[in-house]
Amino acid sequence: MEDIIQQLTSKAKEIRKGILEAVYTNQSGHPGGSLSIADILTVLYFHEMKLDPQNPKWEERDRFVLSKGHCAPALYSTLANRGYFPIEELKTFRHINSRLQGHPDQKHIPGVDMTTGSLGQGLSSAVGMALTAKLDQKDYRVYAILGDGEIEEGQIWEAAMSANKYQLDNLCVIVDNNNLQIDGTIEEVMSSYPIDEKFRSFGFQVIRIDGHDIEEIIKAFEVAKEIKGKPTCIIAKTIKGKGISFMENQVGWHGKAPNQEQYEQAIQELDF
Repeated sequence: MEDIIQQLTSKAKEIRKGILEAVYTNQSGHPGGSLSIADILTVLYFHEMKLDPQNPKWEERDRFVLSKGHCAPALYSTLANRGYFPIEELKTFRHINSRLQGHPDQKHIPGVDMTTGSLGQGLSSAVGMALTAKLDQKDYRVYAILGDGEIEEGQIWEAAMSANKYQLDNLCVIVDNNNLQIDGTIEEVMSSYPIDEKFRSFGFQVIRIDGHDIEEIIKAFEVAKEIKGKPTCIIAKTIKGKGISFMENQVGWHGKAPNQEQYEQAIQELDF
């Protein structure tokens, strides 16, 4: 296990570098919330999910939905590092005629299972995917990452009711609980706390973890696979801007690109 953790920790750093590369090169994007989910995506794509980068539409693959679609740099960097497309392509993020748009696009980007961007809608899509697997008697699993600000949207809870009604034990929801959204803290804007009690009341099995502890993330996904008759919600306590000292827990880095000096400092910190 120690070797696996070390390998995944190293890969998470590379994914964070890719996030910074994408946002810095185009001077546009959302680094804070992308950095906070890097460790979770690393475990999903390099340890947990059943997939094949050479066959992105493989019918038996596990599905992933980035409901907080503005954090596309994290997903793109993960897909590039996993071999879905060249890492060098991250430099084209948000450029005219680039397929790496500001939000995930399933029509043009290999490895993207759902086009997202309008907050609150991704969980509904994930529920549909999980229900389809049940109806088709397939054993693939569906994972969806939600923002803790995003779950202020009412559609999230309509989808949660459906997940419970249809006993979607093949659905695993991860809430990126970094406690910051574009206008401030969750409490200041529209508190969704207590998140665990809300999802539990909607019929979910709830697991709380440190979203930057690789071992905890691995174990949480292992537990989720053993849950029967109900969906699982993993509430991952994270740090917005994780890994970059001047970005951590700073709401201003929700949607701002670093300048050259900041970019170079950030890369040095990740190389340390």
